[in-house]
Amino acid sequence: MTQHEALVVPLLDSAVLDRLQLELDYDEGVWKVFIQDFVALLPARIERVRMALTTGDPVTSKDAALSLKTASQMVGAERLAGLTLDLELAIRNSSPDGPHSDILPRLAVAHLPRLRQCAQQTIHLLERHLRGSRA
Repeated sequence: MTQHEALVVPLLDSAVLDRLQLELDYDEGVWKVFIQDFVALLPARIERVRMALTTGDPVTSKDAALSLKTASQMVGAERLAGLTLDLELAIRNSSPDGPHSDILPRLAVAHLPRLRQCAQQTIHLLERHLRGSRA
């Protein structure tokens, strides 16, 4: 996802949030807890990606990126999911026989700043969405 594409993809897909609320609101507030858990765990997910990349661990890098992407998709964090998909593809396309200890840290430098920035923006919007739903 180019920088321009990242700006075109919405941070949040409100349809996903609405569907999540509809599907999980059979028990008052379950959908809120789901979103709160995503927000609470997001920094740890980003840190796991960082640690795996900077230590050159290809298996954990793929797993951490997949986990972040999937969790993001589940709450409608479309831009974060897209940026993470880009990272996931870059990890998968890195030379399987090459020195991961060189390639993966470079991917960290290239991808983590945008992932972190997008994660912060996503957290802000999700928290605002939660506050708005209390009204």
